[in-house]
Amino acid sequence: MDITCNTCSGKFRIPDEKIPRGRVSTVPCPKCKTRISLNPAKKSVGVVAAEDESNRSDEFGFSEKPFSFMEEEGLTALLCEQNSVVRQTIENALHLMDYSISVAENARDALKRMRYHNYDLIVVNESFDTNNPESNGVLIYLERLGMSIRRNIFVAMISNRYRTMDNMMAFHGSVNLIINIKNIEDVGKILSRGITDTELFYNIYRETLKEIGRA
Repeated sequence: MDITCNTCSGKFRIPDEKIPRGRVSTVPCPKCKTRISLNPAKKSVGVVAAEDESNRSDEFGFSEKPFSFMEEEGLTALLCEQNSVVRQTIENALHLMDYSISVAENARDALKRMRYHNYDLIVVNESFDTNNPESNGVLIYLERLGMSIRRNIFVAMISNRYRTMDNMMAFHGSVNLIINIKNIEDVGKILSRGITDTELFYNIYRETLKEIGRA
């Protein structure tokens, strides 16, 4: 559903599947905080009247439903890294790449965010909120996503074990790109190259589907 706030004229998009069905809900505009009514049956929105301010039973709360609003044409990224120095380095690089960034506090927080928003980019440390990289909850969740959703998400894994851009281990780990922690200062350049390579691959893939009549 595309939303335009009547108060501040901010334009946002919420995936239809993230909106509760069968009832009218409200959500505060992330820019000006005006409460906006969402009616999935009519595909309509509207500003909630002031006298209804006390009725919040059907309101989306950012703490309860932590999906991110994506302004039109914007790119969104989820960052799952608990080392503050590494996290700041990645954040700085993503800001330069014009991503709107959400930072997950732990695996549970990351899973909640992913259920309510389809991110363009996810950067996750293989040891995020776990002592065993093989039981990383974020990576397991991403691995189990349907391909129609997963192919639209670029996943970069920060690793202590594997070398940067190790394609074989990336395939084994069901991620698009591996970045070794030793190369974290170059994270922006590495991400840009990896994303460009992936976009090129999928462009060829889509063109091939068109040629054989399966697109």
